[in-house]
Amino acid sequence: MSIRVMLVDDQVLLRTGFRMVLAAQPDMEVVAEAGDGVEALEALRSTEVDVVLMDVRMPKLDGVETTRRICEREGAPKVIILTTFDLDEYAFSALKAGAGGFMLKDVPPEELLTAIRAVHSGDAVVAPSTTRRLLDRFAPMLPGSGGAGGAVGRDRPELARLTDREREVMLLVAQGLSNGEIAARLVLSEATVKTHVGRILTKLELRDRVQVVVMAYETGLVRAGGSAGPAR
Repeated sequence: MSIRVMLVDDQVLLRTGFRMVLAAQPDMEVVAEAGDGVEALEALRSTEVDVVLMDVRMPKLDGVETTRRICEREGAPKVIILTTFDLDEYAFSALKAGAGGFMLKDVPPEELLTAIRAVHSGDAVVAPSTTRRLLDRFAPMLPGSGGAGGAVGRDRPELARLTDREREVMLLVAQGLSNGEIAARLVLSEATVKTHVGRILTKLELRDRVQVVVMAYETGLVRAGGSAGPAR
């Protein structure tokens, strides 16, 4: 079955370009388009969608609020934020709202296609290192990232539910490592790492790996620049 994609962007030319790229793929189809968040939410009422490519800055309803409303729905499609990075300071908020990752609007077509397939298959973080760079940029917004007066590690009730190994895995996820890289670092099988990540998501009641990264920054487990917070 093809991956059903919705394009949400107020620029028609951009939607046309993305549609042409996706239409050339045997495993993808564009099933809906919208020029703003209001149109997107309306389209989702009658169209089955697997992945939404979401612009951030749009009229009527922006991508952050639209993402939040989409992700509140049961069985919601995955959302990939499309951003210009330097201008769109709403991208971090969109990740917190539930987006599975983000891409630059000028991303090479092959990277966009890889991202869509990855998100559809359950890998919420499109590019862990890219997600980390965005979080580094907006780290001052986070309550635990400044390092002053913030409780870290076991002092935070959110992290107290995790075993030592799960905390170790969480730290590496937040530093931008893939499951394969974490497996090599900890001398574990990739399947074991995937199991640990699943348990982390369950215990912390998080949606996906992006949310793991966000919490790691919010709790001070990881600081701006990807460094670990002080050990406890």
